[in-house]
Amino acid sequence: MGRALVTIRTEPDRSRVAQWAAKAPIGTRVEFKASKRSIPQNDRMWAMLTDVATQLPWHGSKMTPDDWKLVFLDALKREVRTVPNIDGSGFVALNRSSDLSKEEMSDLMELISAFGARHGVLFAEEAVTV
Repeated sequence: MGRALVTIRTEPDRSRVAQWAAKAPIGTRVEFKASKRSIPQNDRMWAMLTDVATQLPWHGSKMTPDDWKLVFLDALKREVRTVPNIDGSGFVALNRSSDLSKEEMSDLMELISAFGARHGVLFAEEAVTV
């Protein structure tokens, strides 16, 4: 078997994974991960990042939602690395937020919300519910 990805939703799924593990050759890598973030969480995160980006200049610069995502991921100490760019004139940020678990995504949104509250950001979601 080359690669397989199974989301355990039922007992038969669990049994299939156990059977594969029992038959896997020594040296096979197995990885267990928590559920990934949900689509509603992803939508909410981007809405919050957009609210921050449109309302808050940062140290004299207007930043995009993508820029803010990197700032917040860095604050969570989450997989943000920099490497020199091709011509050596600067750096490129390497990041991945697509693998955030539901819990990590909740932590990220709590961080964005707290930061926004400290800096006077009005989130669209809050305006609708108030």
